[in-house]
Amino acid sequence: MSEVLQLANARLVLTDRVIKGRIIIIDGEIDVIEEGDTVPNGAVNCQGDYVMPGLVELHTDNLERHIEPRPKVDWPHLPALLAHDAELASTGITTVFDALRVGSIHSAKTGYGEYARKLADELLEARKLGLFKISHFLHLRAEICSETLLEEMAAFGPEDRVGIVSLMDHTPGQRQFRDLSALKNYVTKKRGLNDIEFAEHVANLRMLQEKFGAIHETGAVAEARRYGAVLASHDDTTADQVDTSAANGVGFAEFPTTREAAAACRAHGIAVMMGAPNLVRGGSHSGNVAARELAEAEMLNIISSDYVPSALLLSAFLLADIWDNLPAAIACVTSAPAASAGLTDRGRLKPGLRGDVIRVRAVGSTPLIRGVWSLGRRVA
Repeated sequence: MSEVLQLANARLVLTDRVIKGRIIIIDGEIDVIEEGDTVPNGAVNCQGDYVMPGLVELHTDNLERHIEPRPKVDWPHLPALLAHDAELASTGITTVFDALRVGSIHSAKTGYGEYARKLADELLEARKLGLFKISHFLHLRAEICSETLLEEMAAFGPEDRVGIVSLMDHTPGQRQFRDLSALKNYVTKKRGLNDIEFAEHVANLRMLQEKFGAIHETGAVAEARRYGAVLASHDDTTADQVDTSAANGVGFAEFPTTREAAAACRAHGIAVMMGAPNLVRGGSHSGNVAARELAEAEMLNIISSDYVPSALLLSAFLLADIWDNLPAAIACVTSAPAASAGLTDRGRLKPGLRGDVIRVRAVGSTPLIRGVWSLGRRVA
């Protein structure tokens, strides 16, 4: 017997307009979208709430927060995975690319160890067993400034279905941390370093970048191609850096730190992703370009929750106010990220696509989630 979900008397957020109507999902697939305000027997009366596609998240550190809730505090992985999954479902995210760091530093006090391969195995097994509420894919954050990047990436292959590889160079004094005081504030609070230890940390990272930077970047690009993954740049600051990213074949740019870099991305046809916390807070915590500035200049294509899952939908509603265009804003958290990640089966309300939908009521500019469905099954 078929599983049928019918949401009626809703404002359906399509790619180009909002219509009053109903949506029918049969066996996990959108079957019917039609206008009207009738509520047939057996349908959920949405009472004029919005119904829109489930959110698509390409870059979140949230899983790492669950497996290490405090510095040097390890949490059991399966409970962490399930808690992370449930949290994302509750915020309207129905597809996530879980960002796992590859590339470790073993030789310094401020170093960090390997974990990606083991955690990926556990994540893939949980997905195979059907333990998750939402769709999970792998995103490998390739730390250029590390000792073991290529060895760790070699442990993955096409069979892992890695969706995204992002090239991350956190060398002090450039990109996200051009302002060393911002880096010092972040690292000393997180790791409890004194001034001497921080100086040693900076010197070690710069040494690693000089020794391995070029080799690691070239190798990571090659590994992404071997996996069949989408390549993403990260924290590009200058037009020259964007030129390099374009030559590497990146599909989208994560968090460009300047308007110059965002403009260069647009010139190359590279989609620009910015962080939801940046938009919600009105600026970057690292002192980089504000997401609102790029939105007003029409240089913003994708939003990521980054380190606050609940910020994703909230930022989309803030963006709708900036643009006075709800469908365009919702596209930044649904169809645009799905397309950039190569997922053609989701991100829009259209017959034949996955039945991943959310019901939302607007309380002023604040969205209130009233239901989340993945493949037509309620998950929150």
